[in-house]
Amino acid sequence: MPDEREFICVTCPVGCSILAKVEGQELIEIRGQACQRGEAFVREELTAPRRMLTTTVRVRGGKLPLVPVRSSAPVPQGLLFALARALRQVELSAPVGDHQPVMLNALDTGIDIVTSRAVEACEGYEEKPGAGT
Repeated sequence: MPDEREFICVTCPVGCSILAKVEGQELIEIRGQACQRGEAFVREELTAPRRMLTTTVRVRGGKLPLVPVRSSAPVPQGLLFALARALRQVELSAPVGDHQPVMLNALDTGIDIVTSRAVEACEGYEEKPGAGT
């Protein structure tokens, strides 16, 4: 027996409220989407949901203690917490550039984690020998 589920499409700013009849992972009927991207969104949500990851990582010797980072593409939803845990272990040394790679091929997904802004180094900061090792 098909279930009726509601989805809010996030592929564009419209945010269509989509009603879908679903049996298991099979889409039986869909209505409410303003474009074809809505149907593609629902199909992906049923089979392999993905999300962009945004978080922060620590910066040593920077004018800011943290730098925002993001995934270069949507990450499989089931890997978000593991990736966030891995990023908690990362500490960058200032200066940090905008769009600087932080983690290449994160968790073997083929997706990179990059910075979302630059962080300048503090004047007079010198890393102590053996620090951060």
